Amino acid sequence: MLVVGQIGKPHGIRGEVLVTVRTDEPEARFVAGQVFTTEVPRDRRVSTGPATPPAPPGGVAYRVPDKLTLESLRWHQGRVIAQFAGVPDRNVAEALRGVMLCVDSGDIAAPDDPDEFHDHQLIGLAVVSADGTVYGEVERIEHAPASDLIVLRKAGGGTALIPFVSQIVPSVDLANGRVIVDLPEGLLDL
Repeated sequence: MLVVGQIGKPHGIRGEVLVTVRTDEPEARFVAGQVFTTEVPRDRRVSTGPATPPAPPGGVAYRVPDKLTLESLRWHQGRVIAQFAGVPDRNVAEALRGVMLCVDSGDIAAPDDPDEFHDHQLIGLAVVSADGTVYGEVERIEHAPASDLIVLRKAGGGTALIPFVSQIVPSVDLANGRVIVDLPEGLLDL
């Protein structure tokens, strides 16, 4: 699955939500009728209460559905304001905060640029130095404001962050299943 967006805070009282776009092609991914698979992050933090809101009096607590269908959207300050089917009000919209919107990676064409990769292509690849030293494998990619970060699952246990920039990651060899890195001294000790 490929993450293309993350639901943020509710917008208004009619169930609309802000969506942070995490794809290079938002016009292709965010169209009315698009069905997204949802993923609730393990570490989801909701600043206005518990991750699962309490059940309303005489009712049942809202459960995030496995799929969400985009009914309508509009752009506002570089973010999508979205209305999803089955989200009638602000209370339900609040329960969706932090949920990742995903599409099947098999439906996505490979990037045209040979130096561009989808996250799912990198997960599980071995991280090695140019001389063949194995550091571990790619656990996931974090999309930070300054640059993308490789989350390395170290061979000896634990994790480390590696900036995904050409000076540190000179090449990615998908055919042989490895990411070649030139790490500055001490980076994995942090």
